[in-house]
Amino acid sequence: MDSKWGNAIESIDVTLNVEQACYTRDALSKALHSRVFDFLVESINKAMVKDHKDFNIGVLDIYGFEIFQKNGFEQFCINFVNEKLQQIFIELTLKAEQEEYVQEGIKWTQIEYFNNKIVCDLIESKSPPGIMCILDDVCATMHAVGEGADQTMLQKLRMQINTHEHFNSWNQGFIIHHYAGKVSYDAEGFCERNRDVLFNDLIELMQSSEIAFIRARFPENLNAEKKGRPTTAGSKIKKQANDLVSTLMKCTPHYIRCIKPNETKKPRDWEESRAKHQVEYLGLKENIRVRRAGYAYRRVFKKFLNRYAILTKESWPTWQGDEKQGVLHVLRSVNMDQDQFQLGRTKVFIKAPESLFLLEETRERKFDGYARTIQKAWRKYMARKKYVQMREEASDLLLNRKERRRHSLNRNFVGDYIGMDDRPELRQFLGKREKIDFADKVTKYDRRFKGIKRDLILTPKSVYLIGREKVKQGPEKGQVKEVMKRRIDVEKILAVSLSTMQDDFIVLHEQEYDSLLDCVFKTEFISLLSRRFEEKTQRKLPLKFNNTLEMKLKKENWGFLSGGGSRQVLFVGGQGDMPVLNPSSKSLQVSVGPGLPKNTRPTRKTFSQVRSRAHQHTPSRAAPGPPVAQQNGGHKNSNHAANQRNSQHHGQRHPAPDNPTRPFLPSNGSQLKERGGSQQPPNLDCLKVPDQGAAGNGDRRPTSNGGMAHRPSASRPAPGGGRPKPAPKPKPQVPQCKALYAYDAQDTDELSFNADDLIDIIKEDASGWWIGRLRGKQGLFPNNYVTKV
Repeated sequence: MDSKWGNAIESIDVTLNVEQACYTRDALSKALHSRVFDFLVESINKAMVKDHKDFNIGVLDIYGFEIFQKNGFEQFCINFVNEKLQQIFIELTLKAEQEEYVQEGIKWTQIEYFNNKIVCDLIESKSPPGIMCILDDVCATMHAVGEGADQTMLQKLRMQINTHEHFNSWNQGFIIHHYAGKVSYDAEGFCERNRDVLFNDLIELMQSSEIAFIRARFPENLNAEKKGRPTTAGSKIKKQANDLVSTLMKCTPHYIRCIKPNETKKPRDWEESRAKHQVEYLGLKENIRVRRAGYAYRRVFKKFLNRYAILTKESWPTWQGDEKQGVLHVLRSVNMDQDQFQLGRTKVFIKAPESLFLLEETRERKFDGYARTIQKAWRKYMARKKYVQMREEASDLLLNRKERRRHSLNRNFVGDYIGMDDRPELRQFLGKREKIDFADKVTKYDRRFKGIKRDLILTPKSVYLIGREKVKQGPEKGQVKEVMKRRIDVEKILAVSLSTMQDDFIVLHEQEYDSLLDCVFKTEFISLLSRRFEEKTQRKLPLKFNNTLEMKLKKENWGFLSGGGSRQVLFVGGQGDMPVLNPSSKSLQVSVGPGLPKNTRPTRKTFSQVRSRAHQHTPSRAAPGPPVAQQNGGHKNSNHAANQRNSQHHGQRHPAPDNPTRPFLPSNGSQLKERGGSQQPPNLDCLKVPDQGAAGNGDRRPTSNGGMAHRPSASRPAPGGGRPKPAPKPKPQVPQCKALYAYDAQDTDELSFNADDLIDIIKEDASGWWIGRLRGKQGLFPNNYVTKV
C-alpha cells in the first residue's frame, strides 16, 4: 500500500487475508486474460485495416439476463448491459418509429409501451446518484476496510433511493425491477468485487517478466502522479456499456430474439410459462402491436421510384415530374387499395407485407418477361446462325460436284417432316429415348425399278426404312400395319452415291445390298448422315458422284436361281426440273433438265433482308403443283413418271383427296391435251367454271385481268309470264378466285381452304404464291390451286 504526505511517499507492506488474496489472484488472472484478448483484437483489426471507409456488417452476441437463486455483482453488471441494449431497442424500434409517423404527417394511433430508461438511470445516474455511484463512493471511503462495507452500501441505498418505484431492499440485499422482471441481488461481496484490486506491485511484477510479450501487455507508468479516485470495476463496465451504445447508435441494427424453451436442454420440452415470460420481458408484445398498427415498409420517394419504375411505361426509365405523384401512379398501376398505403412528406408507407409482395411479384414478372424476350431473340439468332451454318456445311458436301435445284438451295432445314411426335406406330421401331435427326417420306426402288413408299428415319445410331403391309393372319388380318423393312447402322454404311444432275436419287451402299432412294430433301439427309458417320467412325463419309450408279441387289433364297447381281441407274440430260424415268430390265434411265451450276452456294441474308422478307409474306419454297390422281403399277409412260414425281414432291406436303373433282370444260371449249415430257404445271386458267346455266351457251373471251368473260347467247328466253330476273349481285370490290382443290397450310402465314371456297385476291406474285383473304384471315396460297372468278 502506498501513501503520500506532501512530497513524501511511503510504502507499507500489508498482509492479505485469505479472501483478499483470492480477490488479488483473480484480479491478476482477469488482467492477463483481458490484455491478451485486447492484443488479439487489435492485431486482427490492424490486419484488416483499409485505406478507405467501407460498409460492414457486425454481429453482437449478448448472453441475456441472468437470474439465479443467488445473484451477485457479476449478475448485476450483466443485467445492466442488457438493460442498456433494451433501451436502444426501444429507442430505435418503438419510440423512433412513432416519432417518424408524426414527422411525416401519417395518421397514427399512439401505442403505449414501457420505456426502461428509468431503470438505466436508477443504476448509472450521477444526479441523483444511482446504485453504481453509491457503490463507488463506499469503496472509496472504506478502501482499507473489508468488513462491514457491504452493509454500509446497503444502508446508503436505503437512505437515498429506497423511494424509487423500481427499487426495493431487504435485510441482505436489494431488488431491482428490470424490464425482464424482478431480480434480487445479495449485497455480500459487492464492494470487494467493485474495487480495482490490480495493485501496483502486481503490475511491477508483470513488468519484471523475462518475456517481452508479457512486459508489453503492462505499459503503465507507475511513477507518474495519479489524480482522482482509482477506477473501479463498476465504472469500467459503465464506460464500456456507454461506448457500445454509441457505436450501435451509428448503425442500423436488426434484432434476433432467442427464446429459451426449457432448462433441460432437450428437444420437444416446452415450458409455456417460461417462454411466455421471455416474450413479455423482451418487449415483443409491444413491438408487434406497433408493427400491426403501423406500416411494415417505408421508403423515400426517390428510392421507391428507382426500384419500381419498371412497372409502368411512364415511370421507366425515370419519372418526369413530382416524385410523390410518380409514387402514386406506380401504386395505382397495381390496383393497391387506398387503405394499404399512405404518402408522407418524403416517404411512402405501405401497411401490409402482402401489399409489398404484390409490388415485388409484379416487378419480378416484368423482369422475367423482358428476360424471356431477350432470351427469345438470342435463341432465335443462334438458331438462325446454326441452321445457316448447317445449310452451308450441307452445301459444301455437294459444291462443284452436283447441280442444285433452284428452290431448294436456300430452304430451311426442318428435320422431322412427318411428325414423329404424333406417330407412335413409327416410334415403336426406335429406341426408347432415341433422338430423331431426320424423318421424311421417300420412294424406294426395287430390282424392277418399281417405286414403293417408305418412311426414312435417321437417328444418331441407325437409318430406318419403314413400310406398310397387310396382316395375313391373326385377329388383325387384312389391316395395314407398319413394318420395319430395313435397319442400317450408321457405321456400316460403306458409301453414298449420287449423280451430278439436279435429281433427288441417292444410293446407300452397305455390305449386304444397296438401297436406291428418291429423297426430296437429300441434301439435308446427307449432311446429317455425314455428321453422324464421322462421330461414329472418326472419318468422312465417302460420297461418290457419277451419272452411272451401280446398285447391288439383295440375294433371295430361290436355290440356284437366287437373286443378287446388280442394276444400273443412268442419268441423261432432258427438259424441265422434273425427272422422267425410263426403266428397262437391268437399268433405269433418268432424264432431267439442267439445274443451277455446281458451284452455286446458298445466299446469306442480312438482318434487314430477313425483316423485309418477313413483311412481304413470301415463302422461300416454290408453290406446289396441283394434286394428281395416283395410279398403281409401274411406269407406263414418261408423262406418268413426271406426274408421279410431282406427286412425290408435293403430295406429301399438301395432301389432296384421292379423286379430286376436276372442273369440266364447256362443250365447245378446247380440250386439255397431254403433253409428253412437259415439266411445267398445267395452266389452269382455261379451267373456268362457267356461270350457272350458261355452260356451252356462249363464247369466252379473255378479259383484262386474265379471266374469261361470256358473251350473251343469241337464243331468247321462252315467252311467258313469271317474275322478272333478280338484279345481279354487285361485283366484289377486290378480285376473287375459286378453289379447285383443298389445300392445308404448311406454315403460319399460309391459308387453308377447301374446294369451292371463294378467296379474295389481295396481291398476285410471279413466284406462284398469291396473298389472299378467307374468313377474315389473310395469308399466302398457291395460285395453281385456284381459278379466278
